[in-house]
Amino acid sequence: MASVEQATASIPGIAPNRRASTRVWQLIRSWPVIPIMILALLATFAVFAPLLANQDPEKGNLRVRTVPPVWQEGGSREHLLGTDQQGRDIWSRIVYGTRISLLIAGIVLSVGAILGTALGIMSGFFGGLVDEILMRLVDLTFAMPFILVALVVAIVLGQGMDIIIVLLIAFSWGAFARQARGETLTLKERDYVAQGRVAGGTSRYIMMRHILPGLINTIIVMATLRVGQLILAEAILSFLGLGIPPPTPAWGAMVSDGRGYISTAWWISFFPGLMIFLTVMGFNFLGDWLRDYFDPRLRQASQ
Repeated sequence: MASVEQATASIPGIAPNRRASTRVWQLIRSWPVIPIMILALLATFAVFAPLLANQDPEKGNLRVRTVPPVWQEGGSREHLLGTDQQGRDIWSRIVYGTRISLLIAGIVLSVGAILGTALGIMSGFFGGLVDEILMRLVDLTFAMPFILVALVVAIVLGQGMDIIIVLLIAFSWGAFARQARGETLTLKERDYVAQGRVAGGTSRYIMMRHILPGLINTIIVMATLRVGQLILAEAILSFLGLGIPPPTPAWGAMVSDGRGYISTAWWISFFPGLMIFLTVMGFNFLGDWLRDYFDPRLRQASQ
């Protein structure tokens, strides 16, 4: 084997190419290159949607309904990814749908992470009745069926982005609270926390200055992993007709719109479904990398 490697290494061009491919592979293994590329693409879509979309995402034209993608026979350059059953441009709806998905995920994560972390720290720090009440609330949110609750709320209050955001927040803060509580139970027994109490620090001061910094890495990893789940949850609600009301572009609703056209116009469901897959995969891979990066034991095991 060694002689073969030496022989190939002596051939001009093979060794440099092998070294370059090895460096690229090491770069991909060491850093989240692919997830960052996916997230950069999503950020570009969200920020520059008016520049990238060449059609009105909500306006249809029945004269060009179910036009195939540009590379298929019958496709048009005006509709790169084709049109849906109402003649709306798929590319434009995907681009604007990115804004909807990232906006909902950003608001839900911000509120859910802050609320859940604060309640979790209080629960673990004070214990007793406070801990019992807060943890029973967390158990209640985990026990309630999300889809059933969303269905009832949609029937009673109707559809809307604000309703979806409130629903997702109500079912998201519990995971952060439970994780923060578990970490707090360990951190509050550390020596520096005891020294803070001896020095006369108030409970609020100790929680903010000594407990919270020890949770930041864990909360960042959890938030990154939760993004994909929230986008998938919003897509499922939109697919079931419980999410963003039409004609606002939402990836889940677009997949639902194409259910009856899979055999004749596959692109209506395929491309928004592909965006959901790439987004969830990108955020999950980034979350896995951050977990390994912040945990020295996992980082050493992967090397």
